[in-house]
Amino acid sequence: MRPIPPIAAAPLRLLAGLLAAAIATGLSFALWMTKGPDIFMALIQSGMSWCF
Repeated sequence: MRPIPPIAAAPLRLLAGLLAAAIATGLSFALWMTKGPDIFMALIQSGMSWCF
């Protein structure tokens, strides 16, 4: 089996990075959707939600 040339490997690395970022963003959004009201109430109680 021949190794992948560096030129062909660059798009694969970019795709892997984008996939990892999409997964992290999706997980963060899902966690925020389940815990969002509690986070917002904590910010209100501590006075940090001045922008809302």
